Amino acid sequence: MSAGTNGLVPQDTGPKRGGALGRVVRAGVGRRRTQTAVMVLTTLLSVAAAVLALGLLVASAAPFDGAFARQHGAHLTVEFDGSAVTADRLAATARAPGVAAAAGPFALASVRLNSDGDVPPGFEPPPLTVVGRSSAEAPVDAVSLTEGRWVRAAGEIVLAAGERPPGLGIGDRMTAGTTELTVVGFATTAGASGDAWVVPEQLALLAGERRPALQMLYRLTVADTRAEVAAGREAVTAAVPAGAVAGTQSYLDVREAAQENTASFVPFVAAFALLGLAMSVLVISIVVTGAVSAATRRIGILKSVGFTPLQIGRAYVAQALVPGSVGTVLGVALGNALAVPLMAEVAEAYGTGPEPIPLWVDLVVPAAALTVVAATAFGPALRAARLPTATALRVGPATGGARGRAIRGLLGRLPLPRPVTLGLAAPFARPARSLTTAAAVTFGALAVTFAVGLGSTLIAVKTDGDPDRGGDVTIRTVAPPASGETMPGKPADPAAVAATTAALPGTGSVYRTARTEIGVAGLQGGAPLVAYEGDTAGSRHTMVEGRWFGATGEAVAATRFLRATGLRVGESVALSEQGRPVRVRIVGEVFDLGDRGMALRTTFATLATIQPRYMPGDFTVTVAPGTDPAEYAERLNAAVTPLGARAAVTEAGKSSVIRAMQALIVMLTVMLVVVACLGVFNTVVMDTRERVRDLGVHKALGMTPRQTVVQVLTSVGGIGLVAGALGVPLGVALHHWVMPAMGRASGATIPPADIDVYGAPLLAFLAAAGVVIATAGALLPAGWAARTSTARALRAE
Repeated sequence: MSAGTNGLVPQDTGPKRGGALGRVVRAGVGRRRTQTAVMVLTTLLSVAAAVLALGLLVASAAPFDGAFARQHGAHLTVEFDGSAVTADRLAATARAPGVAAAAGPFALASVRLNSDGDVPPGFEPPPLTVVGRSSAEAPVDAVSLTEGRWVRAAGEIVLAAGERPPGLGIGDRMTAGTTELTVVGFATTAGASGDAWVVPEQLALLAGERRPALQMLYRLTVADTRAEVAAGREAVTAAVPAGAVAGTQSYLDVREAAQENTASFVPFVAAFALLGLAMSVLVISIVVTGAVSAATRRIGILKSVGFTPLQIGRAYVAQALVPGSVGTVLGVALGNALAVPLMAEVAEAYGTGPEPIPLWVDLVVPAAALTVVAATAFGPALRAARLPTATALRVGPATGGARGRAIRGLLGRLPLPRPVTLGLAAPFARPARSLTTAAAVTFGALAVTFAVGLGSTLIAVKTDGDPDRGGDVTIRTVAPPASGETMPGKPADPAAVAATTAALPGTGSVYRTARTEIGVAGLQGGAPLVAYEGDTAGSRHTMVEGRWFGATGEAVAATRFLRATGLRVGESVALSEQGRPVRVRIVGEVFDLGDRGMALRTTFATLATIQPRYMPGDFTVTVAPGTDPAEYAERLNAAVTPLGARAAVTEAGKSSVIRAMQALIVMLTVMLVVVACLGVFNTVVMDTRERVRDLGVHKALGMTPRQTVVQVLTSVGGIGLVAGALGVPLGVALHHWVMPAMGRASGATIPPADIDVYGAPLLAFLAAAGVVIATAGALLPAGWAARTSTARALRAE
């Protein structure tokens, strides 16, 4: 047999050898279209997920980190009680242990600034942290002007770009009580040390008779972790009189808030990326090993015409790299496309616009993926190339070996149909191949279990993360705009609405809530506050720690609020309204994803002494047992409409971020499952082709096409059952690791009840995922085996 008659390679060496090697590579890729498609999809998935995960991690932090470095942002911002410590004593804290640089003290006050223009009835502007600074420059937390100039005299103000009301421009006026201020500029501060700036003399006028608070800005020698920032805070606190510290803010919380939406995607996308990488290594190994096994005689011919083992190894590595390269290019494109909507929200506060995935990520990830592909393919290819030529040229019908025959004989004694026993015995004929198939199915079952858990937890989080979801019916005290109007009507009288609701038959419990923004010591701009009045028994809140408030002077706070202020459950915090102070004790940490996780919740009575200005409130009604909420809502709406209010059945809130997560989870899971199915498909195709002569014998003895399908599907069904039993607990473990990481990334603590979503019935159902994946991957080759004629099968060698 000559090389020429086989169309392989010429016998000579030299420059033509490279061309011959290329023809071998092209022939191999074109001949094994199934394996080529499998490798394209596996590399596409792993590269897309890796690009997305690494890109989100890097790009989401880039705007803040860049601005923070340029402006020498403050690692720690501390607000002091101006009546408890002197400015000279504060200046001395710059020499506290762990402090690298400091700026201040700057006087500050919490002020509500009104601007001209139409506003909804009852609207109150949020309190802004106004700081007295004579210059934008400072050794710590320099302020960057984005428009206009810095303040030069009393009567002027510079606003933070993020606090700019719609339509407000340079030269426009704002009022604080009877004081008028002209806007002369807009600026940004990476350390979030202020919402607005005036000259120190103006700040004293805004504070009036009240002594303004004092602000110090610190850069620490080490500030990479919360523990290190906390150590710096303790050192500063120790350098001033007890009780002088009114509040603190860590730059880590500001950074977390700036990237919260994209950062929460990173843990589960990274998990899918690692799963995709593992499946790529596994499936490519299966494909290359199968290709080498099927081409043993061809390898022998290549060796007989002069190819060295290294050249043969290179040829089969190239056959893996060609589809791998295609999948890599497509994966980079897909990863960047998926990142576009997620990155649109990043860096908005810094005016940098959407950040693309960095170029180096698009280069490093594909390079690493192709290296993995080459390394995975090289081993089996080189082992096959080192076979003696005579051994490689000997080709005979595939046999199951002594172990396979022994297992078939043993299983044949069971009271099962013969096609079933033959199928159950098939995996034992080639245990190594069966193990790799089981691993692929295990990854698929793991991915399905992980995805179901993620989806279930996200649904629970969306529900439990809204403390305002309680009750059956909600009453809005501001009716929507009338026909032809653009502004809503005047708010209804809360007392009249409460009386009407209480008198309506079917009413169970009723409570009122109203929102405002309250000044919080140490926090830029304060924080959202929700005040409650009435019977809160119908409030369906979820506590992370502690309890719901039950007395005047108590409050509950969201996780990020506690982190941002450095508070713990049981401690007190100073609140203020136009300089009027009140202290409340935090008695619980509530699971609350609204208001950026910064909301504080308490009673109207707690804040009565400082008289905050609330937005128009809502009523939440829980109907009496046996009352239909829809019918009750109709009667209630008819009763409160004359008062200017509207009532409707309470609807669940919606979250675009959670919807985006769910869509991404579904897409990545489908891709993983498809790859797992293709891995099974590739293995069954190889097995069926190797056993085609045995198949002909069985058909000659009377096996029907349906029995042939049963045999093939049974051969992978047992593997799928075992793989599902392994994949489910692994998926549960991965879910229990990823969900807390997602919570930490988004600044929340997810309650254990929302993570423990796997019940016994669901786990039993998920265990069948392995069987479904295995049989789905085997359906096409099973059909091919059933359609193969007996004569053709018996002629096969």
